[in-house]
Amino acid sequence: MLRGLTTITYLADDVAAAARWYAELLGTAPYFTRPETGDPAYVEFRIGDYSHELGIMSAAYSPHPHGEPAGATAYWAVDDLDAAVARALALGATAHEPITTRGDGFVTASVVDPFGNILGLMFNQHYLDVLAQRDRTD
Repeated sequence: MLRGLTTITYLADDVAAAARWYAELLGTAPYFTRPETGDPAYVEFRIGDYSHELGIMSAAYSPHPHGEPAGATAYWAVDDLDAAVARALALGATAHEPITTRGDGFVTASVVDPFGNILGLMFNQHYLDVLAQRDRTD
């Protein structure tokens, strides 16, 4: 039924500020902005090995109140978890869940971005194994 992550959308009261923050964190600019001129209501980045989409939507369009960090946490694969957490914190995120070993080859952490969204980060050996298998068949 589920085939993979297509888009994760975070909320922000100030989409332009959030776009700048994520551009700095990710090292790339958004590829999609709406509206195309003026204050953005939505921006989207393509990132990672499969060009997953990370969207930032104006909190004004949220179907529920935006406030305290809550809900499901999507974990983004990273090669160096310590460095990824340190970079996010240096750019103004706050610690949410500490670096925690979940099992052999699975280590997670999460931060809260300056806009109130939980950003999950994970070293995931299974993810690397899938990439290696894909590379052998390409």
